[in-house]
Amino acid sequence: MRKFNNSFPGYNKNEVNSFVQNVTNEYEKMLNNLKQKDVLIESLNKEIAHYKELESTLNRAILIAEESSHNIKKSAIDEAKVIIEDAKKNASRIINDALNKTEELEKAANDLKRQVTTYKRKYKDYLITEIEDLDKFDIN
Repeated sequence: MRKFNNSFPGYNKNEVNSFVQNVTNEYEKMLNNLKQKDVLIESLNKEIAHYKELESTLNRAILIAEESSHNIKKSAIDEAKVIIEDAKKNASRIINDALNKTEELEKAANDLKRQVTTYKRKYKDYLITEIEDLDKFDIN
């Protein structure tokens, strides 16, 4: 605390006025400094609010991306299941068609064997009949 010199009729007016002026100047500097800091604090608070909003937006975007990724993955898995099921059905159909074709070919082959056997038997009978007829014309 500052002490003032005594003068008649009390303290020295010039010293007191000078002190009051210094105190006022320091008070104004401090007040201006506080106002600047308040402006800075307000600016920083706005920036913080802006970054919090960005953070919130990014978090929502991340959640949407994760959900989209999950949906795409689920869709791909479902599509793969459908493709596999279709492939199994097509494979079963192809196998059944091949088996049916094989059965038809086996039937046709068996029919041809019977026809050949029948033809051979008829031809043998015909030849035997012809040989017998030739024997009848024996010239001795």
